[in-house]
Amino acid sequence: MAHIAGVEQVWTRDGWVDRFGLDLPRDDTGYGHSAAEVGKVRAPADLLSGYYHAVHQLTLEYVAAVTAAELSRVVDTNWDPPVTASMRLVSIIDDCAQHLGQAAYLRGIVPQAQ
Repeated sequence: MAHIAGVEQVWTRDGWVDRFGLDLPRDDTGYGHSAAEVGKVRAPADLLSGYYHAVHQLTLEYVAAVTAAELSRVVDTNWDPPVTASMRLVSIIDDCAQHLGQAAYLRGIVPQAQ
């Protein structure tokens, strides 16, 4: 989201990288991590929730200001055809939907607390 909005990642800009205190380079956003690396990430719910809300706020600000010209803007020339902001937004939405499905699946297989 930050890339197409033209701003620094909330992770570093707002100090979340320091609050989480993960043993990773500051600019590491987790992309490409193995299951073992992801499994090492531990954080309290309030910290995760705070980070989520900060990213959500950035998303709302970007979407509120988006124009037709912005949606047509090429944001990634590494693909053929080049990726526009609208295509990237669809990709982000799809990625979020997949993660929601994964979370729902896990919630369904984890025994309910008594």
